Amino acid sequence: MHFEMIDWALLGGYFAVTVTIGLYYSRRAGSSTSEFFLSGRNLPWWLAGTSMVATTFAADTPLAVTELVASDGIAGNWLWWNMAFGGMFTVFFFARLWRRAGVMTDVEFIEIRYSGKPAAFLRGFRALYLGVFLNCVIMGWVNLAIASILQGLFGIPAETVLWYVAIAMIITAVYSAASGLWGVAVTDVFQFVIAMAGTVALTIVLLDLPEVGGIAGLRDRLPEATFRLLPVIGDDLGPANAFAITVSAFLAYIVIQWWASWYPGSEPGGGGYVAQRMMSAKDERHSLFATLWFTVAHYCLRPWPWIIAALATLVLYPDLPEAEKKLGYVYAMRDHLPPGLLGLLVAAFLAAYMSTIATHLNWGTSYVVNDFYRRFVRRSEGERHYVLVSRIATAVVMGISLLVTAHMETISGAWAFIIEAGAGLGLVLILRWYWWRVNAWSEIAAMIAPFIAYGFVRFATEIRFPESLFVIVGFTTVVWLAVTLATRPTDEKTLVAFYERIHPGGFWKRIANKVPEVQGDTGLTGLFFNWAAGVVLVYTTLFGTGRLIFGAPLEAAGFYAVALGAGYIIYRDLSKRGWGVVGE
Repeated sequence: MHFEMIDWALLGGYFAVTVTIGLYYSRRAGSSTSEFFLSGRNLPWWLAGTSMVATTFAADTPLAVTELVASDGIAGNWLWWNMAFGGMFTVFFFARLWRRAGVMTDVEFIEIRYSGKPAAFLRGFRALYLGVFLNCVIMGWVNLAIASILQGLFGIPAETVLWYVAIAMIITAVYSAASGLWGVAVTDVFQFVIAMAGTVALTIVLLDLPEVGGIAGLRDRLPEATFRLLPVIGDDLGPANAFAITVSAFLAYIVIQWWASWYPGSEPGGGGYVAQRMMSAKDERHSLFATLWFTVAHYCLRPWPWIIAALATLVLYPDLPEAEKKLGYVYAMRDHLPPGLLGLLVAAFLAAYMSTIATHLNWGTSYVVNDFYRRFVRRSEGERHYVLVSRIATAVVMGISLLVTAHMETISGAWAFIIEAGAGLGLVLILRWYWWRVNAWSEIAAMIAPFIAYGFVRFATEIRFPESLFVIVGFTTVVWLAVTLATRPTDEKTLVAFYERIHPGGFWKRIANKVPEVQGDTGLTGLFFNWAAGVVLVYTTLFGTGRLIFGAPLEAAGFYAVALGAGYIIYRDLSKRGWGVVGE
């Protein structure tokens, strides 16, 4: 592969625009920690939502989709498509509540919902566990992905490729530390446009190759089962290249995982950088529509260019060993892109990488500074002091993540471990909004219990993921409920203040009776209908686009008609609630 002058110009232009945006917002970010971490709570819905979409488009995402399609066909994407259930739940039940809470981080929420030393311990522990340990592991994962991409494209030796990754990460840390969330969010939009343009361009080029022969050529050259949109559910293996899972595994994904397991970016009840974007929105309506736009774009807009390109790589590189299947995407870039487009695609991968890293640096630093340093170390300093510490902490977190990357060879299977190790916690994260009796000990117990159950399942049984979720979630639920009922509830003063601030619906009658002047949320049943309609909207749009691409316009029209109906149901209900129009 050879870079021409136009490729270098495109790459240089990308870096120049990215750094310029960061520097432009640096003064605004330096005024306060609210500006630095939450953009002054003034992001419009489209900017907050697109920033979420860009963050979840990491450098390794197209490679992961390529690997799934190579092993299990299009239906293999149900390993992550199933999370749309939880995404829509966050849209209708939690987006407004997070904005209403008025906190800087979802970890700070702990001490407005719970009381006493258990709440303080939980806040401090989660700040460091999520902000440093888990955050740096995730960034190490992303760093390894971009390193493998650079190796595949340029043939950079393994012993030196991390130096190139370090340069990209330092540039990202500089604009992230300088500009705060405003710069990160605006840069995210620019980077998302570049990333999507690049992936669409690659897909068009690959389809135009004589060896591929367009969509018709893919249908002729690949097994029909590869194009299934739904998994084969049963106890047999199914046809070749079809995603076949047992009934129990299907139920684990669809019925349990989306609400029971904590996973970065898909936390039950919202959380992490998704909650950060919701809390940075202009108001509750902007928060809801930002999350709705994110969920629809995440599952309906982005996947098809990756999937079509992945199918093309199966035709172009049929004999790749199993371990290299995901790199078919990179090899296709290397071997078939002309000058100009090659530079665009390299910029696209860097954009995907940098948008993810920038968010993780800003989000992780918000925990370290707001929920540990400001809470437990220096409590009464001025805003400029905390902004300065935030910028220093950004650099420190970056350095730790690079050290983690240097000592990380692979984290294959880490996603399954994270889901299992957080199985059952999700129900506490949901119910703490809607049931007054949940306390800090409930959440602590729900964090510890999955590790105990995981150890038992892993070493004392033959049960494996995802069926392991039935055991782990069941055990964790029993433990945290028992702990909840055996320990004292949250201090009544704290509960009353929380209810006055959030006024959620659900099981708050005992507390609501003490402040009859506060009107709690109503219409939760309607929100369940909105959630169901949202799930239908996502999947029918996703499937309709797939059928249209693969030459079935009548089926596509049917899917789109159902999607429009689901969208109308949502629009009508939101309009009745006064949420239907989002003002600027």
